[in-house]
Amino acid sequence: MAGLVGISSTTAILASRPHFSDSSKSSCFYLPTARGLSYGKKFCGGISTPFKKGRSPFHVSISNVATATSPDQDQKLAASKESQRPVYPFAAIVGQEEMKLCLLLNVIDPKIGGVMIMGDRGTGKSTTVRSLVDLLPEINVIAGDAFNSDPEDPEVQGPEAREKSLRGEQLPVVSVKINMVDLPLGATEDRVCGTIDIEKALTEGVKAFEPGLLAKANRGILYVDEVNLLDDHLVDVLLDSAASGWNTVEREGISISHPARFILIGSGNPEEGELRPQLLDRFGMHAQVGTVKDAELRVKIVEERARFDRNPKEFRETYNAEQEKLQQQIYSARESLSSVKIDHEDRVKISKVCSELNVDGLRGDIVTNRAARALAALKGRDKVTAEDIATVIPNCLRHRLRKDPLESIDSGLLVIEKFYEIFS
Repeated sequence: MAGLVGISSTTAILASRPHFSDSSKSSCFYLPTARGLSYGKKFCGGISTPFKKGRSPFHVSISNVATATSPDQDQKLAASKESQRPVYPFAAIVGQEEMKLCLLLNVIDPKIGGVMIMGDRGTGKSTTVRSLVDLLPEINVIAGDAFNSDPEDPEVQGPEAREKSLRGEQLPVVSVKINMVDLPLGATEDRVCGTIDIEKALTEGVKAFEPGLLAKANRGILYVDEVNLLDDHLVDVLLDSAASGWNTVEREGISISHPARFILIGSGNPEEGELRPQLLDRFGMHAQVGTVKDAELRVKIVEERARFDRNPKEFRETYNAEQEKLQQQIYSARESLSSVKIDHEDRVKISKVCSELNVDGLRGDIVTNRAARALAALKGRDKVTAEDIATVIPNCLRHRLRKDPLESIDSGLLVIEKFYEIFS
């Protein structure tokens, strides 16, 4: 792990510089009367339907809700998990330190805003992202809630949980691992956003909502492989949800909203096309992945992969100690993150770098501050140094320099040169 922390795509530049369980349980609750209704995103509970006076309101039914499990069910789930396709261990991935560091920093502080990973085909982008699952820490969620609602914050809970919270009901809480959801390129908008059963609403007076991938990814990670090939209408959906933190589904005058706050991780090959600058800006960090050139390192990667393919379970067991060490490091960093400080002078210098590089908006400033604090926490320190900032600032700013969609993304050289100009 020591070799991981502090390494970025600008290593060569820095070296030459001075050192610085799913059950189909449906649940219903009554909507308020028409007088208390509001529309779309204005209503935090997210459910609004116009009613005429004298008519009874719709019920709301949310299907595919995970519920709490018994010890016997837990054993079955553990056995099922054991029989699932094994994931390549994160600690076993050779090289690609910049990508691994960006992913770890986002797990430590999800508010960084995700990672865009671009690089040559066959460089382990998807393998690395999916291997992150084993390292994800646990969070508290409301048992049986389809939106992984936070029991401590009613304002960002799913509609049913929020109604119960406002009524003062005691909500059961369980600890689960942060969820990672794959968004396939061929997914339909209904699969991503969720669907409303209009027929059921008209015939039975029930507003039946089946949550989609955005609901499942709430308070988790949404991974889009080959994100640069994603259909424009789905890109617009992701942009809207990433900006507002809410997903709104409207069908035939019926509107349902739910929280959709997720870490957006995308990967792609630049040869297949670049992303729109608007979508690029939604990613907190940008990691560039290149093909390994060192022959010895390539041989090691091939041998490790062959070992995993021969006996995945045995291979994973050899990395148990390293995986547990990484998990503990992430847990400690998340716990100590709030106490990590960054000097006001360094904040001013970060903003000066962003200003002189003509970075649009303030996301670059915010993300750089957050990433530097997360890196300091990962290293076990309570104060950010100039070296921490130098490590993360290229990943936070270089994808924000592109103004023309036809331009290529800077390698980070402009950012690091401006950094040394201002911080020296």
